[in-house]
Amino acid sequence: MRVHLRAVGRLAGRSEERALVDDYLSRFSQTGRGLGWRFEGEAEVEDKKNGGMAAEALLLRSSIPTGSLIVCLDERGTLMSSPDFAKKLQGWADQGRPDVTFVIGGANGIDPSLRGDADMLLSFGKMVWPHKLVRVMIAEQLYRAASIVAGSPYHRV
Repeated sequence: MRVHLRAVGRLAGRSEERALVDDYLSRFSQTGRGLGWRFEGEAEVEDKKNGGMAAEALLLRSSIPTGSLIVCLDERGTLMSSPDFAKKLQGWADQGRPDVTFVIGGANGIDPSLRGDADMLLSFGKMVWPHKLVRVMIAEQLYRAASIVAGSPYHRV
């Protein structure tokens, strides 16, 4: 299963967030390899014409692989424990889903049309998080999920 990350906005090359995302995605790649999970990379989009959420949605859609399962990170989404998230990923892999794409919106969130087309909405809690931190959080949760499925001691209950 190939895992993709799509986000509105760019992380600065030497920022703390960039370092954390890179670290967790590298760990995910190493741990996921044995599970048949591959991280296929990030795409960062920017609406330079200030077209708003609808324009961001078009840019995001164009970066999502055809046929990919789409998971939008949104405060209205499903709350999950880390073990439940790991089971969800394992279930998609077991179903033979070739691609799963995690989508992070911009400052105003994700356009309702893209949210409506998503296969799943996932929430990291009732609070709203800055999109830069959400990117760190999904990277860490992907690594944690791979660790749980692989039986690594990283996740402690």
